[in-house]
Amino acid sequence: MTKHTPRTHFVRNSRVLRRADEIIDAAARVFAQRGYHGTTTQAIADVLGMRQASLYYYFPSKEAALEEVCARGTDGFVGGAERVLQLDAPPLEKLTLLIASHLAPIDTMPDYVRVFINERRYLPDASRKRIGRKSRRIERIFELVIEAGIEDGSIKPGVDARLTMLAVLGMLNAVINWRACDQCQDIEAIAAGFVRLVADGIAVTNSAVKR
Repeated sequence: MTKHTPRTHFVRNSRVLRRADEIIDAAARVFAQRGYHGTTTQAIADVLGMRQASLYYYFPSKEAALEEVCARGTDGFVGGAERVLQLDAPPLEKLTLLIASHLAPIDTMPDYVRVFINERRYLPDASRKRIGRKSRRIERIFELVIEAGIEDGSIKPGVDARLTMLAVLGMLNAVINWRACDQCQDIEAIAAGFVRLVADGIAVTNSAVKR
């Protein structure tokens, strides 16, 4: 069980729930801008124009706020990956969709993604393990799709599914830290470029890849 006050605790009070969301959005913004060590609960409260003590109704500590931000950042990845996994589509098409899905939260929730990628290492052990379970699920989905491609012959035999998964996710996760001049590209164009790089490396030549 988590030690912070989860969002579901507020579900019966829509006003409080909206306020909780505003607070975690502010926390994500401050963590993304200042990093974990540069952030204080006072800094989060200042963004919201509220008293520092009032934050503790929602989150008892900076660590709890960080875990919630990281959890939402991870959920942005996991939800999309789970939906792709359930599709009735060839493995290479699923891999294409997984790449696009993994990059999409950079467009829709960049602060959460930046904090998840850069700051989760500062979570306490128990919190890091909870977030780690979600991260491992993302890894496993990519690995399953790559393994399915090897099995059906659309991905080259001998490809190391785990090594490929780690390489692809490392490449995708790095985008949030690109220089601004590189990040200004359309995220769909970046995804398409990555698909070409990956397909050229692992796909059997005559395999159809959705571009």
